Parts: sequence; C-alpha cells; structure tokens
Amino acid sequence: MIQYCDILKKVLKEGTPCDDRTGVGTLSIFGHQSHYYLDSHAPGAVEHEIRTGQKAGFPLVTTKKVHLRSIIHELLWFLRGDTNIAWLKEHNVRIWDEWADPDTGELGPVYGAQWRSWACPDGSTLDQIQQLIHSIKTKPFSRRHIVTAWNPGQVEEMALPPCHCLFQFHVARSKDKGPDWLSCQLYQRSADLFLGVPFNIASYALLTKMVAQVCGLRAGKFVHTLGDAHIYLNHLSQVEEQLDREPRPLPKMVLNHDVQDIFAFTYDDFELLNYDPHPHIKGEVAV
Repeated sequence: MIQYCDILKKVLKEGTPCDDRTGVGTLSIFGHQSHYYLDSHAPGAVEHEIRTGQKAGFPLVTTKKVHLRSIIHELLWFLRGDTNIAWLKEHNVRIWDEWADPDTGELGPVYGAQWRSWACPDGSTLDQIQQLIHSIKTKPFSRRHIVTAWNPGQVEEMALPPCHCLFQFHVARSKDKGPDWLSCQLYQRSADLFLGVPFNIASYALLTKMVAQVCGLRAGKFVHTLGDAHIYLNHLSQVEEQLDREPRPLPKMVLNHDVQDIFAFTYDDFELLNYDPHPHIKGEVAV
C-alpha cells in the first residue's frame, strides 16, 4: 500500500532517535494521517486513484505477507469483550502471549473490557459497541459515534495500555441511489510501524465493513491518525527490505451478507480475494 510505504519513508527520513519503554529504541515522528479507500465508488476514491495510481480495496499490506487469520480472530476477540488469551490460543493466535499473566492468561481490563463493559461511576457497565450500532442506526448523522478504550482510571490495571485508543464513525449522504457511506477514523497514540500498524489498518478497515453491513450502509474509507509513529531500531533492515519491493494491487474482502448482528460474525464469514503479497519478513516484537 502506497500510504503505508509513505509513512515508512517519512520516518526513515525525518524521524528522531528516541528511548522507549522497551529499551530497544526507535526512530519516531509525532503526528501523521493516512486515508484508505475501501470502495472505488466512495467519496474521494476516484481522486485518490488519479493522484496515487492505487485503486481502492481492502488495505492489507502487500510488501510483505500479513497474517490475516490472527487479525480476524483478534478483532472477534475484542468484540466478545474477552480479556483472557485462552480463546485466542484455542485458535492458534499468540500475538498477546508476551503480555498475559503466565498462570491465568489474564491481561486486565484491555480492549474487550472497555469496548463491551466500560465501568461507569455508578457501578454499572456500558456496552460501547452495542451503543455505537444503535446510534448509527437511529441517528446516523450524529457526531457522537465514538468508542474509546482509553480509560484513565484503569490504565494501570492493564497489561498493555491501549495503543489504538479511540475511534469515531461518520456517515455521509450518498450522491447516487445506493446506501449512505460509513467511514471510520482511528486515533492511535503509539504506532509500531513495522509489526503493529499493518494489523491495525486491516483490523479497523474490517471493523468498518462489518459495522457498515449490519447498519445497512456502504464502507467508505478508513482514516488512520497516528500520535507517536515509530520504527524500532531492530526493524530498520526489514523496513528497508519492504521499501525495495513494489506495492501490489489491494485485495478484496467479502463478508457473509447473511450476518446482520455485529456479534454474530465468525471467522468463516470472511473471504479474502486476490491477495498477492511479497513474502513474509520476520521481526522481533518489543515487549
């Protein structure tokens, strides 16, 4: 993807050396935004294609193979409201293993807890995802379609505080006879560009398509806004290798149209078509 390659190039060119929590060290910039068009008919998609030469599609990085199965299972795990890695391990997904309690598998009140069981001052809990779907269906043009995983009162209880911490949906009126357009913007406070960000882009693009389907809308675009965007120093050679590769056309993601409940999706309800990536590039995760 051109947008992803552009930020890698920017950080290599403009990034400043920074110490970090993991001790590995990074090259870092602060503040960046990318737009990923999910449908060729979405507002702005034609202009984007003319400007960049890249057609709309599902934004799964093509300059290295990305493990989509882990992305899908992790997103379904978030939507379950789960905070224990047992369900992930049942599906051979190990991306959270390094942070989980070695005895219990617990992670504390991370994404799933905040999305589905936000702790209210009166002792009750709020299901932000259920509230979001209801809000989009009943007040589509509201500016309050927001979900946050950053709960200041519980951050210290989390094994890893949320990196992708707040997202907002927006509905735009259609100019043709089709359904209106749904787009999503994510604010990500901390962005590991080599390992994490390809997962984050695909995950939120997929969530946008899922929400659009259950709300009777069309998925328009995913806007990715980054705070601290960084490349770990032990990933520099891998990033250079990626940038030596030519981005390939984006694949297409097809959802099972029979699913009309955001919580009813299963792994088998997703089909990726025409994904032709360059080979996988290995990199160690900084814990």
